[in-house]
Amino acid sequence: MKDINILPADTFVVVNRTILNEHDRKIISMLYQPIIGSIATSLYYTLWADLDKTELLSAEYTHHHLMTSLRIKMDSIITARKKLEAVGLLKTFVKKGNINNYVYEMFSPISAAEFLNHPILNIVLYNNVGKKEYESIVKYFKVPKLSLASYEEITSRFDDVFESVPGTQYDNLNEDLRVNKTGEIKIDNKFDFDLLISSVPNGIISSRTFSNEVRELINNLSFVYNMDAIEMKSSILNSIKENGLIDKNLLRKNVRNYYRYENENKLPSLVYKSQPEYLKNPVGSEEKRAKMIYVFENTSPYNFLKGANKGVKPSVRDLNILESLLTDFKLNPGVVNVLIDYVLKINNKKLTRAYIETIASQWKRLNVETVEEAMKAAEKEYKRENKNNQSKTLSKMVKEEKVPDWFNQSIKKEKISEEDEKSLKDMLKEFS
Repeated sequence: MKDINILPADTFVVVNRTILNEHDRKIISMLYQPIIGSIATSLYYTLWADLDKTELLSAEYTHHHLMTSLRIKMDSIITARKKLEAVGLLKTFVKKGNINNYVYEMFSPISAAEFLNHPILNIVLYNNVGKKEYESIVKYFKVPKLSLASYEEITSRFDDVFESVPGTQYDNLNEDLRVNKTGEIKIDNKFDFDLLISSVPNGIISSRTFSNEVRELINNLSFVYNMDAIEMKSSILNSIKENGLIDKNLLRKNVRNYYRYENENKLPSLVYKSQPEYLKNPVGSEEKRAKMIYVFENTSPYNFLKGANKGVKPSVRDLNILESLLTDFKLNPGVVNVLIDYVLKINNKKLTRAYIETIASQWKRLNVETVEEAMKAAEKEYKRENKNNQSKTLSKMVKEEKVPDWFNQSIKKEKISEEDEKSLKDMLKEFS
């Protein structure tokens, strides 16, 4: 969906669709924050704090309130909001007018057990915090093991304690009560199930093999591991049980092992995203340039590099460079595309990490955020490099130029005649 330009004067209210508690804060800080970042986490807590005493509904605020509370620009608020929406913590609605009115619906985080078994969130968390920190997080949320083998359960049942007797008349139903409600993590990843099914021999799968739950899992795994139907086929077939159904845990394991085998035992990070909508440029009048901008803005760095490789998947080394540009230097995807394109063109189709990072550092200091800014920075860098190369070439030519035989010889001075001197003066008058 295309972004609407939010102004500081635009208003919003916060609606709590769930029951928020202190344990939710733990989950958000320990599990969500390493993925969405500190600004998005702070925005969630700020919206939470804006709720009234009953924690159901907030007063009406302007977005300037968020800017002053968080001490950040509107662009950063929009980015943070989108991250909250992406992980299911927030839903956004707008009513357009002279002043746009927004409604932000808040949802609980999913449980630690769901998060640490999620096919996408779990993998990204592992990559973002590292093995040691990840194991520490898992240990925190684990239930202590206590053997009850030598114990006898004596817990009372409800009917052991209470019995039913005639009481007062009551026929009301309690509806619309607050419940713990989590948002959805939606992925519009179009996995080609038709291609998968058509490539499998008859009799191996049935109509029951791909339930809605299994389809969603396959779609998520396809997204996070960046694998298509043909690449996932063997992992899926090896996960089918004797009854023709898919073992979901085995499928996760098989896909993960396949990816690790193909990628030097490394797991994926979610770095393949396109330029944020609010940083995109409208198509301009310069047709060729406008098309270039469109490609840079609407192509993920992974697919852009794959296209530059004529359809061949980027190597692990090149993927590491992409990941560094997006996560370490925090360059926007469109800017990364321009940088990759520039380096490939001037460096004989080679991606030299040290050279790329030098330019990335400079662009970060210059606060290059849009494709247009990146293209101008690349053009300026090219002119500077070209000028330096020309100067070096000219200097080298001068040094290597063969000195004429007469250069160091003394020149015999001849006295000019009076007639020649007069002719020379008359000639010079014409140019004076």
